[in-house]
Amino acid sequence: MTIVEVVLLSAADGALRYRTLSAALPAAVHPDDLALHLSGLTLCTPGATLHSTSWRFADESVVLTYAALPDPAPVSTRPLSPDRMVIGGAALAPSPPRVDAEAVAAHAARHLALLATTDPVIADAATAQPHLWDLLAKLPAGLAGALR
Repeated sequence: MTIVEVVLLSAADGALRYRTLSAALPAAVHPDDLALHLSGLTLCTPGATLHSTSWRFADESVVLTYAALPDPAPVSTRPLSPDRMVIGGAALAPSPPRVDAEAVAAHAARHLALLATTDPVIADAATAQPHLWDLLAKLPAGLAGALR
């Protein structure tokens, strides 16, 4: 089974927050389409951004994770812990035994921070949501692995 998970990012009181939504991927549906549906974002949302950030194997399923912002309904959000991460135990065992929601959200936010400096499409979208992207810009930009 494939699960699509969306980490929705928002800001409150000068800090990044997140919540996660997920659903099983139906047959013949593209993961991007399900992620967009879960996010609640539309072409009319200023600065709407949706980006695939990672995948993992969990509970006998492949979980495809997307980062999305701005969260159109930021209720029941959690504070983002930007330094939270998990890593694999060995070079030939890259998957950590367990990946928690905080680590997934932090990874997604760091991934977007990198894209803001390397992807002109994302950088353009960022101009419409400066209160979020200013907070993301403070994160150590990166794709994966330990940050020292």
